[in-house]
Amino acid sequence: MTVLIFIAGVAWVQQWTRLPTAMEGVLLLGLALLLAYRRYWHLCLLVTGAIWASAYGAWCLTDRLADELQGKDLAVQGYIVSIPKQTENRTGFDFKLTNTVPGVPSKLRLNWYYPSQPIKAGQAWEMTVRLKKPHGRSNPGSFDYEAWLFANRIGATGYVRSKPEPRPIDATFSVNRYLALSRQAVSDRLDNVLPDSGQLGVIKALTIGSQNLISRRQWEVFRLTGIVHLMVISGAHIGLVAAGIFLMVRWLWVRTGVLAVSPQNIAAVCAWLAALCYAALAGFSVPAQRAVLMLAVGLWALVLQRNIAVTRGLLIALLVVVVFDPLALLSHGFWLSFSAVALLFYVSAGRLGRAGYWRRVGKLHLSMAIGLSPLLLLFFQQISVAAPLANSVAVPLIGLLVMPLCLLAGGMLFCWPALAYYLLWLVERLLQCLGWFLQQLADWPLASLSLAAPPWYAVILATIGVMLLLAPKGMPCRYLGTFLLLPLFFVKIEKPGYGEFWFTLLDVGQGLAAVVQTERHALVFDTGARYSQQSDMGETVVLPFLRHRNVTTLDGLVISHGDNDHSGGAASVLAAMPVSALYSSVPEWAGRPGGLYCQAGQGWHWDGVDFKMLSPGTEPFGGENDNSCVLQISNATHRLLLTGDIQQSAEQWLVAQYGPALASSVLVAPHHGSKTSSSAGFLRQVQPEWVLIPAGYKNRFGFPHATVMRRYEALHITSFSSAEAGAISLKTNGADMKVELARKRFKRYWMD
Repeated sequence: MTVLIFIAGVAWVQQWTRLPTAMEGVLLLGLALLLAYRRYWHLCLLVTGAIWASAYGAWCLTDRLADELQGKDLAVQGYIVSIPKQTENRTGFDFKLTNTVPGVPSKLRLNWYYPSQPIKAGQAWEMTVRLKKPHGRSNPGSFDYEAWLFANRIGATGYVRSKPEPRPIDATFSVNRYLALSRQAVSDRLDNVLPDSGQLGVIKALTIGSQNLISRRQWEVFRLTGIVHLMVISGAHIGLVAAGIFLMVRWLWVRTGVLAVSPQNIAAVCAWLAALCYAALAGFSVPAQRAVLMLAVGLWALVLQRNIAVTRGLLIALLVVVVFDPLALLSHGFWLSFSAVALLFYVSAGRLGRAGYWRRVGKLHLSMAIGLSPLLLLFFQQISVAAPLANSVAVPLIGLLVMPLCLLAGGMLFCWPALAYYLLWLVERLLQCLGWFLQQLADWPLASLSLAAPPWYAVILATIGVMLLLAPKGMPCRYLGTFLLLPLFFVKIEKPGYGEFWFTLLDVGQGLAAVVQTERHALVFDTGARYSQQSDMGETVVLPFLRHRNVTTLDGLVISHGDNDHSGGAASVLAAMPVSALYSSVPEWAGRPGGLYCQAGQGWHWDGVDFKMLSPGTEPFGGENDNSCVLQISNATHRLLLTGDIQQSAEQWLVAQYGPALASSVLVAPHHGSKTSSSAGFLRQVQPEWVLIPAGYKNRFGFPHATVMRRYEALHITSFSSAEAGAISLKTNGADMKVELARKRFKRYWMD
């Protein structure tokens, strides 16, 4: 209990909007000493955890880019510490500095556009970079990239400048660089042996922890079938490596006849070193840290011939991870990893009787699916119904066959390449069979369930329910566990009332994506950019937001025009969700089955809210931007105008065509606030109270332009930019309209 109270204090700090000042820190320390003096040990531990997390967080914040260095060219030296990720035109990697540059953090995340030579982990470079402070897109339901950057001690992001040209340098030896070189060496040899294999990404994930080559479709199948955890080097993988080495070394040592040292002691040391090396090869993720620490506790007890309860070993590992890295609590993997191990012990340790193998396996995977469902719904708003069956096949296949063969082949690549080839050929065939099986499960109509994020009280009740439901037979009130789980699945979803609408301008960087909801309908206007085959804003922002709002079908999708920053995520949205009507100004989308060209005069009425298409007219403009779909949404008291990327020519046409009918209380800034749009005549006709600007943080175009911002200010228009505010949500309620800014609502102390 004492360990959990200390961790609660650490977790408490991660919810704060700011860290204590020096005086407040002294007061907290005094409070901890007073509580210790009065022997209120539990409260003392809670405050001590908060003090430690605050001090650690403040220390991490000192290693961030100085404000005055943003956007400036800086000369740095260092080495690439991660396996680079190659996309169509750029290579992304983490860069560790070896020289000290005042105001520049020690670890950077960089993109190198069109590099002149292959980029490898462990390479040392002198280069000129342009940096900005860590900043992530802030959207309800989406991955918190900014928290991830902070937890991984990345103090700035940016890109490599082509002039002056980067040059390779010699770097001094370091353990981290040696590990990076080792991971890259294994990666290169796997590339040579399996150059065109569709399973190469999975093999690399299991061997060196690099998931760069796993395709989007593979991730989708893994997610639907609930086996994503197997694609990450986890405690189970490390435990299997340690067990295999332990048994092999003990068997060999017994046959040497040298019994001055106990065979199990030698085996324990070798097993832990093997686990440590494998965890290092995987980049020391949180699950790997937990596994190595638990192994250390268990093997040390074995050497000393002590009996240590498994729960104590888990708590010791939990405490050590949090003490050395309080920011580990920001990772979903931390909570899922420790919860999974705790569940495993809870449902298997100390139980009487012994069922058959398949019954035990089925019960275990079913228990894990039930037990982790509160966290999965909280973090991802999705659970896999097919997970128990998928894991029953995938866990033994990957754990007992695929992973050992991958590791053996990884070693053979350096001393016996021919044998490595045949081993990897066998692994590839096994993974192909597994992939076919998982694909069949993923194609089930109810392979997974998407539900709304549960409130905190539902998660607490469900946790108690899980403990009751999975308790041994004979436990009083076990049946109550089922009822305590129900709040997870019957979450009250807030929706607009009749005649009202909710509008959310999503934060998709330099692009546009917006969602409109009425009482029973939903519409998406543009879908953000596509960055590579693996990543687009439809997949990473729009769909998670829709799941967060419990939207399962779209009544309308508008692709204003063909620019990538507006249409890049459309394919992902269309593939994942039924869409009743598709409107666009470009043939690629309007020409699809069920598609329509945007045209002035179109309109529809949903739940007391009117939607009217204002542009383009029958005579198209010369440029694609001016041909953007322009949509006006109105109810009895409010109007909102969505303008895509129109510029002054289209604005003048709209003014001439509609005049006072353009008046709207909210305007989504045309063309991201560029100086070629938001003309004074257009703004005077629209007369908005608020203007919402979809723009990327420190974007290279300089949007919104200073001239346009002065225009807004001169007309007393209140402006909000997604670059600074994150997702911007508007909710109408009679004569009132409420604005909610995501970065303000979800503010944390590490946010800029």
